[in-house]
Amino acid sequence: MKQNIIQIIHDSPTQLVSNDELPSIEWNTPQVTRPKEASHGDWSTNIALVLAKVAKTNPQLIADKLITLMSERPEFSKIEKAGPGFINFFLAGNPQIEVIQTILSQQTNYGRSTKDADEKVHIEYVSANPTGPLHVGHGRGAAYGASLTNIMKAAGYQVYSEYYINDAGRQMNILAVSVWLRYLNLCTPNDRPFPNKIYQGDYVITIAEQLKNQHKDALFIEDAALEEQLQSSGWNDADEETRVDLLITACQSMLGERFSLVFGLGLDNILSDIKQDLAQFHVTYDEWFSEKSIADQIPTVVKKLQDNGHIYEEKRALWFRSTTFGDDKDRVVIRDNGQPTYFASDIAYHYNKYQRGYDKIVNIWGSDHHGYVARVKAALTALELDPDKLAVQLVQFAILYRGEERVPMSTRSGSFVTLRELRDEVGNDATRFFYVTRKVEQHMDFDLELAKSQSKDNPIYYIQYAHARICSVFEKIAEKGFTWDQATALTHIELLTEERELELLAKMAEYPEVIERSAQLCEPHGLAHYLRDLASDFHSYYNSTIVLVDDAAQRNARLCLSLAAKQVIANGLALLGVSAPEKM
Repeated sequence: MKQNIIQIIHDSPTQLVSNDELPSIEWNTPQVTRPKEASHGDWSTNIALVLAKVAKTNPQLIADKLITLMSERPEFSKIEKAGPGFINFFLAGNPQIEVIQTILSQQTNYGRSTKDADEKVHIEYVSANPTGPLHVGHGRGAAYGASLTNIMKAAGYQVYSEYYINDAGRQMNILAVSVWLRYLNLCTPNDRPFPNKIYQGDYVITIAEQLKNQHKDALFIEDAALEEQLQSSGWNDADEETRVDLLITACQSMLGERFSLVFGLGLDNILSDIKQDLAQFHVTYDEWFSEKSIADQIPTVVKKLQDNGHIYEEKRALWFRSTTFGDDKDRVVIRDNGQPTYFASDIAYHYNKYQRGYDKIVNIWGSDHHGYVARVKAALTALELDPDKLAVQLVQFAILYRGEERVPMSTRSGSFVTLRELRDEVGNDATRFFYVTRKVEQHMDFDLELAKSQSKDNPIYYIQYAHARICSVFEKIAEKGFTWDQATALTHIELLTEERELELLAKMAEYPEVIERSAQLCEPHGLAHYLRDLASDFHSYYNSTIVLVDDAAQRNARLCLSLAAKQVIANGLALLGVSAPEKM
């Protein structure tokens, strides 16, 4: 319906131009929205203001001409001018009643569209380094990314979702060293110091125990030999970060090919845990993309940057001249030892995404990557790719509170709350829903007590209760000696004339627009808020109106209304990865 209205509004100025009532101009697609108050009509548009700005004339004069032209359309019962040039439309017939027929006929497809079926979208999210369990910060990105993927698919986009596995580089080497040092302690327990910059959570000990069980003492190195290796490399004069690098070098040198056993075991264990954790959180991907798989593409993109004149050498390292494109400083892509940096891998990964032919690429990153956006877009521009095709959504951290206590977060120290622990405490549904109730760029305080409460103040409980309440109504039909036949009941829906019934119908009619808008703006929280409002409208209606009345026609009409509300709630919750229980 909305697309039809937009088309009528958009075509009308063309007719005015043909009639010489408007100069030949170009205009943007007007805003077409639902008025906040029902008395202002079914739809409202700012087209007169848009045209007046371009044509440099009075918007009210243009509004009058448009109203005269469109008043002949059978779709409208009345058109009114409002304010400085807005136009309000009142639809002919009873469009709200048609909503019930549409919902009950389309069922799970209600709200879905094929309008943007030709647009291919790539969404990458979470992509946490496989160096430890997912924590509550990762969980927010996971809930947001999965919900956005579902919503964009519902809006008709061809969406491909991906997890980028950082399975190469320094952080993975640090994990391997962390596991190996714990392994050494299992072989000969003593008071070995563990540097602050390595991973120290209990999960590291668990992997080390598995390494010990599989390989016995085959990977053991005497403390004296390790100490000699470190001292000879300048350990005493090194800072903490350098000491970590010295440990990596010593471990690789002393283990040789056996280092890959430690590296692989750590990677496999943690990646398997991440996949399981996300699957249980109802988060799945079309592909788990390995950083190792693009290692051979790094020289290609570096060469392309060199050929375009954007690489220079300094102190034996290769630098990308990113300041040319607005970055605050130039960036190293190849270190002085010949090894590529993380940034070089990321350039290759984004180059790979562009080569796959997507119309839009969405990266969902943690807010700590804010400074990374400029350099990535700089590299894309230098590679002669369109940087505007890339949209980066920065997810602010979710702060978890237990009463007044804020839980500290540090993946290396092991002092953090995992996503799994959060899910175990408040449940998948509350976790998924609470994560998407706010814009991702806003900080979030996760209230555990509210998430577990069974009250109207808990939004997910309130919404799910509306769904369960409707299911309960249908269970009572037979108990009261009534019968239910949907086809027959649909012949009576014109009896839905009470104010709360019409408000509920109007709210359900908005659902397709909510999906479209949430997809276009990359804002799942719009759907979460809509479901809260829809549930509120239904509870208000149910509390003020008896559904199972004795009059069969009236009863059936109200049952149709309730059934449609139940369907819309279920559809919306499914897109957010939340269940719609029949009993609570």
